[in-house]
Amino acid sequence: MILKDWVLQMEADGFVRRRRMTADTSGGDAAVAGASAGAEIHWLGGRFWGVSESLVGTLTPRIAGETELHVGHFYGSQEASDLAEPDYEGLPQGASTSTHMLAGAVAGIMEHCLMFPIDCVKTRMQSLQPEPAARYRNVMDALWRIVRTEGIWRPIRGLNVTAVGAGPAHALYFACYERLKKVLSDIIHPGANSHLANGAAGCVATLLHDAAMNPAEVVKQRMQMYNSPYRSVLDCIRCVWQQEGALAFYRSYTTQLTMNVPFQALHFMTYEYLQELLNPQRQYNPSSHMVSGALAGAIAAAATTPLDVCKTLLNTQESLAIDSVSQSGRHITGLGHAFRTVYRLGGLPAYFKGVQARVIYQMPSTAISWSVYEFFKYVITKHQHEKRRIVRDGEK
Repeated sequence: MILKDWVLQMEADGFVRRRRMTADTSGGDAAVAGASAGAEIHWLGGRFWGVSESLVGTLTPRIAGETELHVGHFYGSQEASDLAEPDYEGLPQGASTSTHMLAGAVAGIMEHCLMFPIDCVKTRMQSLQPEPAARYRNVMDALWRIVRTEGIWRPIRGLNVTAVGAGPAHALYFACYERLKKVLSDIIHPGANSHLANGAAGCVATLLHDAAMNPAEVVKQRMQMYNSPYRSVLDCIRCVWQQEGALAFYRSYTTQLTMNVPFQALHFMTYEYLQELLNPQRQYNPSSHMVSGALAGAIAAAATTPLDVCKTLLNTQESLAIDSVSQSGRHITGLGHAFRTVYRLGGLPAYFKGVQARVIYQMPSTAISWSVYEFFKYVITKHQHEKRRIVRDGEK
């Protein structure tokens, strides 16, 4: 099928959410509610679709014994065939995990790469005892001064290690979330969405995500600090390993979990709730995914800022902060120790240092993550369906 026919067919077909665990139903009515979804993404243009299809065709795993999808098409006034339209929210059994992992990995890498300069600013603004040259009025002032005084590449220092960590971390994160959400929803509230299931699935997914991402976070934040002594990512890894031991890469893990478990529970519950309001039929709808992701990220980020400040302190082991509380030569260890240090240095307001940068970072970050994830999940599912349809047509 040529590109134009592919896009037009996608507009005509669409994907409509049907709550089911498998895709082995035969017959049934054909989906007709997807025209608006196809129209929304048609503006991306033929070239982007060509690249996407090429990428998906290369990376989509071929899984033996996949359940056959049944699809029905409308062509003008023709009757539907004996096949049922695939549902991108209910992927074929056996292929769904790999699809979620691929879509999640792409979403995670794009999210972190696109928002990395703001993440650098957030780390700087959470410093408890910044040097005079690293005291900023707001996010834009910080970004402008970093570029002007330290060079245009300074805000993306450490980007490579973040991308390496974000891929596998988000692959595990989304695959675990989608699988558990379906299982728990069927147990708690069969046939319908369950906010409790969404929150619980998000919490468990966070355990895997943070285990994969925490070492990259430590290196990234040390590279982002003002006057960072490390020449490169490998130099940072070597110095931390030699001077503080391997456990230094997981010193903030418990704090990370303490922050991210409530963050992700609130994030997923808010996102799924907003999807019920903005996209009740659960079609592929880029605008609803973007708005829901942005609002969910902002709310969760603001609520968990105090824990993020403590995590940053544990990751960076800020020397001026340690010296100012007469702990020279020692390391800040544990969440309780970090909380006490933050309070001694700045009182209650210190727990919300960098809250503006954190919210500004998380809103587009989660919007990008959900939009890219849902988009690639949609494209991969469509690609798998098209391959099966072509094979089936060839057998006739």
